[in-house]
Amino acid sequence: MKAKFGQASRHEIMNKKFLSIISILTLTPLVFYIFQVNTLAREAYLIKKYEKNLVHLSSEGETLKVDFSKVNSLSNLENYLQNGNFEKVTQVKYIQILEGSVAAK
Repeated sequence: MKAKFGQASRHEIMNKKFLSIISILTLTPLVFYIFQVNTLAREAYLIKKYEKNLVHLSSEGETLKVDFSKVNSLSNLENYLQNGNFEKVTQVKYIQILEGSVAAK
């Protein structure tokens, strides 16, 4: 009877080793797959977030361009000059510098 018990024991050990190897070979790719899917989902989320941010910043940039052109328009400059207590120049006088009187360091 000991021979049968010893043989059954070896057979059970071989089955356990085989099942362990099969389990490891099955679970390792499964864990790797889950990790890859998680990484892919996170990156897809970040891409969507950055695309939304890019669209928002692009529209804000366009709005700023329009506002800048409105502020720097010629009509605004004329209004600023009229309301700024400026006087129109009637006569221009230039300063004449003699050739020998230029200061040098």
